[in-house]
Order: sequence, then C-alpha cells, then structure tokens
Amino acid sequence: MEAYVGLFVSGFLAATLLPLSSEVVLVALLAAGGNDIALLWFTASLGNSLGSALNWALGRYCLRWRERRWFPIGGPALDRATRWFRRFGVWSLVMAWLPVVGDPLTFVAGVMRVNFWLFFVLVAAGKGARYLAVILAARDLAG
Repeated sequence: MEAYVGLFVSGFLAATLLPLSSEVVLVALLAAGGNDIALLWFTASLGNSLGSALNWALGRYCLRWRERRWFPIGGPALDRATRWFRRFGVWSLVMAWLPVVGDPLTFVAGVMRVNFWLFFVLVAAGKGARYLAVILAARDLAG
C-alpha cells in the first residue's frame, strides 16, 4: 500500500510546478516487482491528473497574484503556454504531459476558464497514455 501512496504523491507533485519525475518512481516500482501493474498505472495517472487539476484551480482563482515574485509561473512560461493554448485550443490539453509546456498549459486552462470536467478528461487521457507508454517501455527493456 505504501508503494501506491508514494507513487500517487510523486505523480501529484510532479504535475504541479515542482521539478519532480514520477516516471522514475513508477519504473522503480515496476522493477521491484510484486505490484499490480494496472493499479500502478491507475495510481500514477490519477495522482498526476489531480496535480494538474490543482494547476487549473490556481489559474482559475489565483491569477491576480501573478506579478508577485513567489507566483509559481513566470511571465515567459505563462505567455508560451497561452500561445500554445490559443493555437491548438482545448484539445492541446491532451498534451499536458509534455515537459516545459505541460504544467503551464494546465494553469492556462484555468485562466481561460475551460470547463473543469472537459479539462480533466482530456488531461487524464493524455497522462494515462503517457504512463502506459512508460510501463510498456519498461517492460520491453526488462526483457
């Protein structure tokens, strides 16, 4: 049970603006064996998607503090994510798993007042697909 809680927490925190990698935790748990692969996939996907939901909420309700030094997304990252979102629309949220632009993109979705449930479904689909790819790659590498 502790392994799943740790994976959930790492997935959640990695989806926020903290520089963490939940994929490393997932691969370590796969290598250790003895864990349900489907439950690992679900736990990582859920934790990471809920972390993105926190970003959405921050964008939706906390933008008024964006000029503060402590604000988690700087101007250039916010501008880049906003351009990406405007160019590709709501469907860009499927790509929220991407490094650099993904976390700010989920924040911008909140700023742009994207319907939360549409946001969550699209983000969860992309993040779930990424974790599935990590699991399949780790399995293939393990032989």
